[in-house]
Amino acid sequence: MNRLREGEADLPDLTFTDAQGKAHGIADFAGRGLVINLWATWCPPCVAEMPALDRLAAALAREAILVLPLSSDRGGAPVVQAFYERARLQSLGIWLDPRGAAARALGARGLPTTVIVDRRGRERARLEGDAAWDTPEFVALIRRLAGQRPAEATRGA
Repeated sequence: MNRLREGEADLPDLTFTDAQGKAHGIADFAGRGLVINLWATWCPPCVAEMPALDRLAAALAREAILVLPLSSDRGGAPVVQAFYERARLQSLGIWLDPRGAAARALGARGLPTTVIVDRRGRERARLEGDAAWDTPEFVALIRRLAGQRPAEATRGA
């Protein structure tokens, strides 16, 4: 957690697609906290952290916080879907950034990069590199930064 940089900043306009090729932007998730993870199937540290992100997504499923993994794989949804099946990931959606537009807009210097966004759509923290996202410390931090206190989690959002 010592690599996590906290601070509040405006989020740039991001555009990415879902598995069906439909365009989306951050405004589509208004009112929800986001854990945006920039990754690719060819990136070893990205692959290493995906099971923890999947468990994090499952833990946050009933809350107003969404894990949004943006894959930069040029092969698109079939490549990501095949990886999810091999890795037995069940709680993450397929979101694509094959041209790296979202990664560039966020100023990512490499993969993986994870950006925590609060319910107001503001960046609250970022971490470059992989992490054990499903540890109690990270889950509590994400709940706090994304706009939900841990006490609210037991009641749902």
